[in-house]
Amino acid sequence: METIALFGGSFDPPHIGHKAIVEALLKKEYIDKIVVIPTFLNPFKSSSYASGNLRLKWLKTIFKDFKNVEINDYEVQQNRAVTSLETVKYLQKRYKKIYLVIGADNLSSLKNWKNFNELEQLVTFIVASRNDINIPNRFIHLNIDEEISSSKLRKDMQISKIPKECAVEIKKYYKEKNE
Repeated sequence: METIALFGGSFDPPHIGHKAIVEALLKKEYIDKIVVIPTFLNPFKSSSYASGNLRLKWLKTIFKDFKNVEINDYEVQQNRAVTSLETVKYLQKRYKKIYLVIGADNLSSLKNWKNFNELEQLVTFIVASRNDINIPNRFIHLNIDEEISSSKLRKDMQISKIPKECAVEIKKYYKEKNE
């Protein structure tokens, strides 16, 4: 059994900020492995732009050469919105300690997450910095120096903000989707 950092999200599309988070997590000596899990559908959203399987494929391509990074299809395979608590309980069967990685932009809605109090008992939160949002001391702070979001990227598709491993494919997909 290992200690993992669970990094879930829509990744719609994946961008260099996501990659920077994984790279920063790999430097943490107390983490044995990073498990990246794209959602089938974010529980706070009604739809996705790219399918779960397509986002899963992109993440596998982006992180294929990363040691100690696993791209997990658990949520995509459920074919429905899956809460963080459900995913954590699924992973607890295999791992002894779970750090849950979130972006600072999620802090304001954290109390609205389903069964947040139970989730908080099961994980240690790591919060990735974003847009100068203050991160309370009760969370582990992960300093990330990338100002990008998937929603902003869908609007302007700056290829420099997309991981090079599949930048052309991702840009083409969202450009066609927005036409």
